Amino acid sequence: MQYGFVLDQRRCIGCHACTVACKSENDVPLGDFRTWVKYTEVGAFPSVRRHFAVLRCNQCTAAPCVTICPVTALHKRPDGIVDLDKDVCIGCKACMQACPYDALHLNEATGGAEKCHFCAHRVEQGLKPACEVVCPETAIVSGDLHDPNSPASRLLAEVPGATARRTEQGTGPNVFYLGAHPTTLEPGTAREPDQYIWSDRRLPKPPLPPEEEARFYRADARTALDVDHKVHWGWKVSAYLVTKGIAAGAALWAPFLAFMPGVQGGVRDYLPELLALVFLLVTNVLLVADLKRPRLFLTIVLRPNTRSWLVKGAWVLMAFGAITTAIVAARLLGLHGLADGLRWTNLVGGSLVAAYTAFLFAQCEGRDLWQHTRVLLPHLLVQALCVGGATLLAFVPDARLAVFVVLLAVAHHALGLYERIGTHETANARMAAALLPVIPAWPGTRLSAFHLGMATTTGATLLAMLLVLGGFAHPVALALCAVLAWAGLFLYEQAYVRAGQLPPLS
Repeated sequence: MQYGFVLDQRRCIGCHACTVACKSENDVPLGDFRTWVKYTEVGAFPSVRRHFAVLRCNQCTAAPCVTICPVTALHKRPDGIVDLDKDVCIGCKACMQACPYDALHLNEATGGAEKCHFCAHRVEQGLKPACEVVCPETAIVSGDLHDPNSPASRLLAEVPGATARRTEQGTGPNVFYLGAHPTTLEPGTAREPDQYIWSDRRLPKPPLPPEEEARFYRADARTALDVDHKVHWGWKVSAYLVTKGIAAGAALWAPFLAFMPGVQGGVRDYLPELLALVFLLVTNVLLVADLKRPRLFLTIVLRPNTRSWLVKGAWVLMAFGAITTAIVAARLLGLHGLADGLRWTNLVGGSLVAAYTAFLFAQCEGRDLWQHTRVLLPHLLVQALCVGGATLLAFVPDARLAVFVVLLAVAHHALGLYERIGTHETANARMAAALLPVIPAWPGTRLSAFHLGMATTTGATLLAMLLVLGGFAHPVALALCAVLAWAGLFLYEQAYVRAGQLPPLS
């Protein structure tokens, strides 16, 4: 059984009755929408036509929001409806990154996610969804798509040419459109002005570089009305990528301190693990602070969805913390041989800590830039080794370490540029890549966070290497170089995290 909708855009008049009925039936907050009507105008004066598209959750067969939700708040019912337990949701916002249809929103009052649930409370009583009941043109038809005799199935059989949104994501959408203009269903093909027909946009995105616009936009199409959605993952996620990288990088370099001449005592025995634990703690604080319901953070452990890389990532962080703590404990007990052996074991833990975000981002089906896993995974490892090595360099001014850190910074720079100009498989990813350089380093500046960030990391590590090779390896100077490398990586992550969320999904 699979409930779904057929939306007959040949009949839709854009009256918004479905939107109003949905908001009334489900008590949807002001400014949020579970279903809405998008207006797209195509043509040139005087031959312009406005096309409508009713947009909503697609009740996907392979729903990515269900897969990524760490606490099973989202679930697929036996009747095919993707439902949400609002009391369980921890407000991690991962489902909003996973949905290719922009169908989930955050209720700021409760801190939980919300979405269309096919008016499940009505369906269970044998009633139709509220939007279908009020549609004056019978443009909304629901039914069991697995039942050939249901109204939705009969309509699909009678009228050829039904289309669905973003089928390339492999989600199996169960909302089908009849007679919809392609620009209404293919986000990013119509220009998006800063002003809609009745008001300024609340959340306009930075414009594409002028030379890039022709690659994406049709010259004769513009979006006249749509719903703006927020960029839900911000500076805390960017900072988490940096602090996690420092923790992982310190552990990855730890076994090799034994081969660096002049490194001994507490620096050799304890420093990498202490740095790893400190930055691991900061990473966990950032992750919990980014939740809209932080008091429920333990639900990830107590009610885990084992398919979610948010849960697997939590397990990785806990295992890494346990091994790192065991190394410190072994040192304190005088078991240096055991500690040295555990350092080599922790190469696996450090690598997983650095790289697991690539698998988490791969589950974000709405953010195609982040799904460039074959590039992102090695890039995360390079970033971790770079900033972890730069941090250790302030205490271990080894010439070989300094050279390796510079080479890693250059590799980070190269991989970042490849994300910008390399091959991307979808228009969504290509648009996000084109937006990478336009993210400002801070509000009110024209400096690019993307370019400034990479240049800062490369320059800081190069300066540190010159100080070490030139015999001016003062700890304070090298520590400042490390902080600059962190800041540069943070700016890069700001551009990467934000740009991935900017291409329209509706």
